[in-house]
Amino acid sequence: KEKKRHMGDTRHFCPVSLKENFVLYPGLHEHAAKYQDKIYYFSTSAYRDKFLKNPEEYVAHNEPIQAPPLRVCLIGTHGAGKTTCARQIADKLGIFHIQFEEYLQELILPKTKEKVRRHFDEEPEEDDNKMTILSQELEDFSQTMTKTETEKSKQEVKLTDEEEAIKANLMDNKALPPEVLDKIVPDWWMKEPFRSTGFILDGFPRTSDEAQYLSERGLCPDVAVYIKVEESDILDRLFPPHLKKWKERQYKKMENKKKLKDLKAKIRV
Repeated sequence: KEKKRHMGDTRHFCPVSLKENFVLYPGLHEHAAKYQDKIYYFSTSAYRDKFLKNPEEYVAHNEPIQAPPLRVCLIGTHGAGKTTCARQIADKLGIFHIQFEEYLQELILPKTKEKVRRHFDEEPEEDDNKMTILSQELEDFSQTMTKTETEKSKQEVKLTDEEEAIKANLMDNKALPPEVLDKIVPDWWMKEPFRSTGFILDGFPRTSDEAQYLSERGLCPDVAVYIKVEESDILDRLFPPHLKKWKERQYKKMENKKKLKDLKAKIRV
C-alpha cells in the first residue's frame, strides 16, 4: 500500500527540516499532509503546519531538491581503531574527519598548555613535589629567585565553567551538559564548511544521553557505524604503548631520586 502512494519530492524525509536545517530527518505517519496529490511526511506537527501555510517554499520546482552531504557517526570502544578507519573514509569520500575527544582537547589547550590525561593514565608524582619544595628552599637560601619569577610560578590559569566541564569529561569521563554540547555539535551540521561538505564524526555519541541529545536537536547522521573488536585485539594494540609510557615514568622516577639526593646534599652544604 505504501509503495502505491505518490510520495513527495523528499520521499519519507521531512521537507521543512531539509529546507531549514539541511538535515534528512525521517517524517512520521501521524504528521502527514497531502499537496498536489503527493504525500509528505513531517518530523513534527509544527513543521507540518508550517509547510501547509506556504508549501511552494518546500517543494521542487525546475530542479530536484538538493540532498545534504554525507554525515557519518563512527563509534566503538577505546582502541577499536575508529580514528584509523575514519581518516581513510574521510580521505576517500572527501569529507571532514572530526575526532571528538581531540577536538575537546584543542578547545582547552590554550589554557592547560598540555593535553589533559585520564586519571588512570597518571601516577602520583611525590618525588617531583619533594624536589620542588627542596629546590624552593635552596633558591630562597641563595636568594637567586626574584619575586616576579616566584609570583609567575604560583599563578594558576582559571578555566571557565564550560572549560571545567570539558576537562572533567576528559579526565573522569563526566557527561558534558547540553549547554556545552550546544556550543560544539550543532555547528558541524549547520555551519560552513561542514554544512556543504559533510563529515565523519569519530567517537561521538559515546553514551545514550549523547545519542538522545542528537535526536532532540534534530541532528541526524545518515549512517552510524559501530566497530566491534575482540578484547584480545585491543590488548595487543594498546598494551605496547602503555608499557612504553610506564617504562618512561619509571626512568623519570629514578632520575628524580638522583636529583633529590643532589639537592639534599647542596642544602646540607
